[in-house]
Amino acid sequence: MWQPSNFSYAHHFYIKSARLGQKRVLNVSTGYDVIVIGAGSGGSVAAYNFAKKGFKVLLIDRSSRDRIGEKACGEAVGKHHFENLGIRPPAGDEVAGQVLGIDIFSPDLATVLRVKGEGLEGYTLNRLVFGQRLLNDAVGMGCELLDQTVVTEPMVHNDSVVGVRCRRTGKTKMQEISSRIVVDSSGVSAVTRGWLLSVQGARERILDEDMEICYVEIRRTKHIEDPSYLQIYLDQSISPGGYHWFFPKGRNIVNVGLGVQMSKGFPNPRANFEKYVLSRDILKDSTKMRGAGGLVPTRRPLCSLVANGLLLVGDSACMPNPIHGGGIGPSMIAGKLAAEVGSRALESNSVCSEDLWDYNAEYMHAYGAKAAGLDIFRIFLQKCTNEHLNYGLANRLIQEEDILKASMGEELRLSIGETAQRVFRGISHLSFLRALRKMACEMNRIRALYRAYPQPRELSSWADDVDNIISRAKSMKL
Repeated sequence: MWQPSNFSYAHHFYIKSARLGQKRVLNVSTGYDVIVIGAGSGGSVAAYNFAKKGFKVLLIDRSSRDRIGEKACGEAVGKHHFENLGIRPPAGDEVAGQVLGIDIFSPDLATVLRVKGEGLEGYTLNRLVFGQRLLNDAVGMGCELLDQTVVTEPMVHNDSVVGVRCRRTGKTKMQEISSRIVVDSSGVSAVTRGWLLSVQGARERILDEDMEICYVEIRRTKHIEDPSYLQIYLDQSISPGGYHWFFPKGRNIVNVGLGVQMSKGFPNPRANFEKYVLSRDILKDSTKMRGAGGLVPTRRPLCSLVANGLLLVGDSACMPNPIHGGGIGPSMIAGKLAAEVGSRALESNSVCSEDLWDYNAEYMHAYGAKAAGLDIFRIFLQKCTNEHLNYGLANRLIQEEDILKASMGEELRLSIGETAQRVFRGISHLSFLRALRKMACEMNRIRALYRAYPQPRELSSWADDVDNIISRAKSMKL
């Protein structure tokens, strides 16, 4: 299983040499230094940064060259990601609108929390134009592009990823391409993830309940009064375990959609979208420009993102924000970090998992700890009924500051004794308030755990601690 059938003599010699001392010492050159699967935001950023270091990079994508970057998503990204990563921010036709914050609506629409501040300012994108720019940057830096090509599985020898098997779209003939490192940014299809989890003992499972299934449309509509604020609507009867959204792209175009948790008996998101969302006054007489569905992992990232010769980036590693499913920012963070760590490993002529381990630690510190905390918040919100949400928002048991802190990965201090006013507001829902406090404590615990990411030999016990926190969050009673 997973074994390549046709190695060249040079590649065979290289693999035999690689196993000495359990390190893949690169004595003979292979087809490429790096193969990147998927030319989305994370894959393109990774490819660009590897090529910038002078490595020979092949970027593979299933889409045609002119459609790379097109994806069904909310098309919003925070400004801070570009500032922190030193990546040129969107400009010109890449930008559809400027974002100042988010309005969050209670199920009964009686309460609106306007959350704004540093970290929430950003852009709504013309996703295809932005994706094409990232791709062009990578190709311009010297990456080779193989478009309209599907990677079917990794090539593996002696527990090391040594390349990929792929075929042209619509064809059956398979091709094998070797490399020193493979970066899997293939999206939710996660071409190599099954192999990576099997190497790790398959202790980690991606549950259906950790996925959101979404339907989104781009629509031309009448004048939008305030296009600087994204709108998120919580309603467990319309979008159970998820939300529906209204993200303006300027004054007359909107990205609008609905996502639901893939728990047992989940409704069809497109049917609920057409029944409940299109009936809104703002969308009356609007016209559909395009629409699509998709899957998004909404949970903490995988416990380990690496194996021998392999790095996972983006949706394949469960990196989207667990609350709103935004994946552009975290995938760009991961793409740059993967290239930095992978380049050091290539330069030292050893790409075993221990040599790539810094990618785990650096990503968990940069974003993974925040995502793990938000995973606890997601589990809490998915337990809430509409009554809980209406009551909590109306009585400000959950406040703008709480949501802002959570979104930025800061510590929450929600104590029943925090303020007499907050306790008084929640006096008829003390169990809800206690659960809110417990949720905040578990968020802080799991963030601290991720910031203290372990060495390889300690991963198993660390993962047990993560599982214990997740189990407590899931057993929480409201």
